[in-house]
Amino acid sequence: MSRVSSIRNLGPKVELMFARAGIHTAEEIYELGHEAAYLRLLSAGTRPHFIGFYCLYLGLQNRPWNDLSPAEKAALRTTFDRLVAQSKADTGDRSAIERELNVLGVGRRRAPDRPRRKSRRQP
Repeated sequence: MSRVSSIRNLGPKVELMFARAGIHTAEEIYELGHEAAYLRLLSAGTRPHFIGFYCLYLGLQNRPWNDLSPAEKAALRTTFDRLVAQSKADTGDRSAIERELNVLGVGRRRAPDRPRRKSRRQP
């Protein structure tokens, strides 16, 4: 059983994100594959990040993070967008903790129509 960070391109922070998603070994990631493993990250509340997704994809092939052809990158982008959309549909665009806080009535309040306040800080 090897650590998640033993996979090329994946470090200790990614290892912690996978642990929160219930994945604790590199073998589990290899068994799941890049799509299912990334979907588990998203389901656990990790924010989507395209570079992280393709680093995982390349790491499972033991390739450096910057070894991606334009055609491969375009195909991965399509896959990434599909996984993010699927995750949002599954979770209602909310992380697990946010869903639980909303059940308790103390969740984050959102006002999408309201413009953001400008900072009062002087330059």
